[in-house]
Amino acid sequence: MRPPSLVADHVVVLPDGRRLAGKSFGPLDGRLVLFVAGAGTGRSMSFGGGLLDAMRVRLVTMDRPGMGGSDVEQGRSPSSTARDYRDFLHGVLGEPVDDVPVVANSQGALFGLAAAVQGWARSCVLVSPMDEVAHPAVRGQLPPEALDLPDLVRDDPDRARDVLAGFTAEAMEQMVVDGSSEEDREVYTEPEFLAVYRTALEEGFAGSGVGYVQDTMMAMSPWGLGLEAITEPVHVFYGEGDRTHSPDHGETLASRIPGARRVIVRGAGGALLWTHSRMILEIALG
Repeated sequence: MRPPSLVADHVVVLPDGRRLAGKSFGPLDGRLVLFVAGAGTGRSMSFGGGLLDAMRVRLVTMDRPGMGGSDVEQGRSPSSTARDYRDFLHGVLGEPVDDVPVVANSQGALFGLAAAVQGWARSCVLVSPMDEVAHPAVRGQLPPEALDLPDLVRDDPDRARDVLAGFTAEAMEQMVVDGSSEEDREVYTEPEFLAVYRTALEEGFAGSGVGYVQDTMMAMSPWGLGLEAITEPVHVFYGEGDRTHSPDHGETLASRIPGARRVIVRGAGGALLWTHSRMILEIALG
């Protein structure tokens, strides 16, 4: 898929002096969509490619604090990260943002949902969202080996941080590729995609991986978001062949969000965001 015609870099300085870095893809006057990327990936990760031009979409991404060009924030939380996304958009657009569609992928779903709870997301489209593994109903469906990291985060968070700090961009790429179906592996190892993915991983693991460690510690802990307070539309999409993101393809997750619409896409897997980009953008834009 050809890339969008325009890619712009952005740096926003917050009132507290922290810098947030990001990119936008597609026409500057296009309809705005905020993209919250998955585990360990920074501002270069995107989706849609040339569709952004065809559909007149401006896709905005951001390095979460501690990743790429964004400064570290000690004590970061899902809620504070969502506020950073909102403030970053404000800085990029030059005006407050309280009505933007959000597309969140994989581990980024935690932050997309935090934006929905805060009420400034017009809608939230979760694509292959990583489930809340600390939730009792989800935890009870997981195999024993999938509980090792969540249990370590719960029982010995300092040790968990040390273990996660030893992870690398190369290890993440290998884990994703090795754990994927044959169909997903074809997407992830396609040369153009792989070049972008590796750049995004370099951003995501910059600064000794502190941003990745923070993200994963939050994702493996109880989210505590109050999902029942969400009033905006939430769409939950999984590929039928996705075997990594949720033990029940988001059935439990969707049941906790008022009015959430859950869709299982036949013939798709964990790479749903890139194999069905048009569908995701159409849903996000309403």
